[in-house]
Amino acid sequence: MITYGGMVTEPDSGTVARAERTPTLPTVLRCCAALAVTPGRLLRPRRPDTALLANLEVAPLPSASATVRLTVLTQATMSAPTTLVAEGVRSLRAMPLSMAAFLVEHPKARFLVDPALCAGVHDRVLPELPFPIPLLVAPDKPVLGLSDALAARDIAGSDIDFVVPTHLHWDHVSGLLELPSSVEVRLPAVEHEWAMSGSHAPVGVARGPLRDRVFDRFELDGPPVLSFPRSKDLFGDGSVLLVDLAGHTPGSIGVLLAVDDGSRVLFAGDAVWSKVQVDLLREKAPMPGQLFDADRDAAFTTIHRLHALPDGIELIAGHDYAAITARAAV
Repeated sequence: MITYGGMVTEPDSGTVARAERTPTLPTVLRCCAALAVTPGRLLRPRRPDTALLANLEVAPLPSASATVRLTVLTQATMSAPTTLVAEGVRSLRAMPLSMAAFLVEHPKARFLVDPALCAGVHDRVLPELPFPIPLLVAPDKPVLGLSDALAARDIAGSDIDFVVPTHLHWDHVSGLLELPSSVEVRLPAVEHEWAMSGSHAPVGVARGPLRDRVFDRFELDGPPVLSFPRSKDLFGDGSVLLVDLAGHTPGSIGVLLAVDDGSRVLFAGDAVWSKVQVDLLREKAPMPGQLFDADRDAAFTTIHRLHALPDGIELIAGHDYAAITARAAV
């Protein structure tokens, strides 16, 4: 995410595992390269792939024999220029953005989609990221830590059975620092391999919240669902379907819920930051997209798949302030 403010100070030596950070110089060079090509793409954004849209098949939505209760845990806000969030949108306005975790209560389990932020995230997590990334992504203060967000609903961290991150960027998993180590992290095996292998973490990944966790690594080996090629039915009853949104990260997933109010809600993580991108078929501008999207072509394909969703699916992007606020009010 991009914001302009929230300076982050470097902690004392030993506070974070500096050896795992992406080297600063390559990151600075990537930032410069992204900045160099951004002005042209703001004037001439990438064109939609009409052939891809025409050939997308939309599979039936499986029926659900159970439903879930959904609670939004809004934790922080920030902002970014609209034209950077959705490439080519000619607006001088800043777009409000949100950071949130999502509590899901199924008859068999209580879990979190994206355990987003811990208290003190500016000091506890952001210093793991290489310069200048912390200066770009810091949320506005104050930040409501995950423990406090749960406590406001009379829920303790020990009441959470597991978590399902849409991907492993820092702002979607930092709340793990406030959950017991026994709380399992369920995610695609390819996402775990991408984030945790090698001597340096990918840009956007802070490994601190992920250390000493129990991981349940799975494959999306289920059939196509809607416009998505692969899926996994988490409980076998159609109430929680995980779908393939690869691109932003190799193992990015969407979480499609059958909610007890009769709605179908799809959490899209950071496949897009705002529904504006889906409506207009626009990717993120090169700055910041070239920093944070692992595969830009695959990410753009995923935006097309989201655009092809049928009516009746409530799409909530991971930082879409309007969508998150609307759902929180339900």
